[in-house]
Amino acid sequence: MSVIIPAMNEAKNLPYVAYRMPEDIDQIVFVDGNSSDDTVEVARKLWPDATFVQQTRSGKGNALACGFEAATGDIIVMIDADGSTDPAEIPRFVEALVGGADLAKGSRFVEPGGSTDITAFRSLGNKGLNGLVNLVFRTGFTDLCYGYNAFWRKHLPLLELPPTSYTRPQWGDGFEIETVINVRLATSGLEIAEVGSFEGPRLHGRSNLNAYSDGMRVLRTIGQEWQHWREVRKIRKATRAADVRELTA
Repeated sequence: MSVIIPAMNEAKNLPYVAYRMPEDIDQIVFVDGNSSDDTVEVARKLWPDATFVQQTRSGKGNALACGFEAATGDIIVMIDADGSTDPAEIPRFVEALVGGADLAKGSRFVEPGGSTDITAFRSLGNKGLNGLVNLVFRTGFTDLCYGYNAFWRKHLPLLELPPTSYTRPQWGDGFEIETVINVRLATSGLEIAEVGSFEGPRLHGRSNLNAYSDGMRVLRTIGQEWQHWREVRKIRKATRAADVRELTA
């Protein structure tokens, strides 16, 4: 199991994350987003055996993509470095995967989940975006915009993320990455299990999330994923038709 921790200027929050981390983690992949404080130094003291990665562009999406490339475990777990996602919940996500799920989707709206951090504005926006995704893609998510997720590493190719070697900004580099992951794994026909998760407050520092601008990016992402899904379905349909012709020839 590999736990991906993207971080930028989170030095004060890392001791709590390390304290809550289960002991049986095979690999921690720590992805630094060009921190200007001593985030990396603190992380190296807390996890001397971790895999340390420098992200190639900016944004949470690019950080996660860089972490995915370095992951070696059969299971990939995504958590935040600010203390809002509790590493002690990881066994529940793993249990869902071992029980048959392909994606264990964290939800603040499934028992025993909850949040002390989500505002009324963010909750309303999440509800609207969540409902739109469920309508368009025929999914059953209760919490689209929550980044605590786990999935089997073998499914990484289905995400079709932009190469980390590109130097120019790419779509999916920001917080919309969570929508991309959820939608692409769901539309691939994989089994998804929602896991109740409690979101705590950021312990120190300021969040990089902007509810309005990031919400608009997610909305645009839903539109782009709809186009992507239509193209994929056309290709699959054409492939099935070609296979049938070959079998009946």
